[in-house]
Amino acid sequence: MSIDKTSTTPQDEHEVLNTEAAAAAVTAVDPRLLVQEQGLAGYVTEFRRKIKAGELGSLPVILGLVAICVIFQSLNSAFLSAQNISDITVTMVGTGMISVGIVFVLLLGEIDLSVGSVSGASSAIAAVLAVNQGWPEWAAVLFAIAAGAVIGAAHGFFFAVLGAPAFAVTLAGLLFWLGFMLQTLGENGTINLDSDGLIGKLTTYFFTDVAAAYGLAAVVTALFFVTSFLSNRRREAAGIPFRPLTDTVLRTVLLGVVSFAAAIMYNQYKGLPLATVIFLVFLFATDFLLRRTSYGRKIFALGGSVEASRRAGINVTAVRISVFAISGGFAAIGGLFLASKIASANQSAGTGDLLMNAIAAAVIGGTSLFGGRGRTWNALLGVLVIVSIQYGLQLESIAEPVKYMITAGVLLTTVVIDSITRKTQKTAGRA
Repeated sequence: MSIDKTSTTPQDEHEVLNTEAAAAAVTAVDPRLLVQEQGLAGYVTEFRRKIKAGELGSLPVILGLVAICVIFQSLNSAFLSAQNISDITVTMVGTGMISVGIVFVLLLGEIDLSVGSVSGASSAIAAVLAVNQGWPEWAAVLFAIAAGAVIGAAHGFFFAVLGAPAFAVTLAGLLFWLGFMLQTLGENGTINLDSDGLIGKLTTYFFTDVAAAYGLAAVVTALFFVTSFLSNRRREAAGIPFRPLTDTVLRTVLLGVVSFAAAIMYNQYKGLPLATVIFLVFLFATDFLLRRTSYGRKIFALGGSVEASRRAGINVTAVRISVFAISGGFAAIGGLFLASKIASANQSAGTGDLLMNAIAAAVIGGTSLFGGRGRTWNALLGVLVIVSIQYGLQLESIAEPVKYMITAGVLLTTVVIDSITRKTQKTAGRA
């Protein structure tokens, strides 16, 4: 009796069906394949799928920024003036830098309540060393940043090694470093900085040549295109879905429009702010660190599951300590920008609503409070929302209590959206 070698068992047929279904599912949800096969209709299909699955990304905050601009511009034509836009983008850098460090901590699903006090303590250290001790400003700045990183690492040690809750550790840090700052500043409580010095120029120096702003816009646009193009080439060579060239070109054009519009606005006032350039450099660097390195993947893995990460061979303790060190370092950098803005280090540094705004910026920008989802660019979007609201209300002479209430409302809305998004993703099987 001959044996039919082409016959299949029910189990084989089941496996084949599962494989085909999985392939069909990938084709149905992968935006690269949809765009390649359906063109514009693919974008619409993918957008609908993301809405149903709760994958909103940065869409809510971008729509929020547009709404803020429309509302405040209709109330006061000065809101979108070159001077106001320039002031907003310079003012946001101090809080934005601190928020970048917060993003790293939130990716672990933890919190750092000490960043406000650490930023004030670091600015006090830099001021004392540069003004009272006669250190070169560059050395004082580097020492202050290193001190912030060491402080953050110490918090990470108590959390990662000794097992103390991050909330309790950093709350203690908030109080301790606030007292340290007051002690360091001494009886006068204020140390004035040289407005023409290194720290002073962080927020007062502008590249007045129009070529600077246009050149930065061109570099940012070109860099985005090159990295996207090379990434797609690698994906194509690996035989996995990639975005078509038309998609990359469209995204590049949109970014170019925004970048050159900003350049035009800057050149209508004082020029390109140094603070904005430094902030963008840090955002590009940290985004690369998180998305393109094994270290960044370890951070996301920890935010997803600590136990799974440990079983995968990740040094959980080292990553946790390093993340809190990064948070402390960025708190110090933010503190220096805030000190530059007022040309002094004083007893109010790191207090008030700074901590709230730094955390709120990361969350409003799209970083999840539950860990495992976010990008450092979220800090930029979030702090833009907060500072834009503050400046818009200031133009309308709205009382300070109202500013707090509106910012709180925006933060609560964002957290609610984040919670609903996670529930929707679980329902859709995407979390």
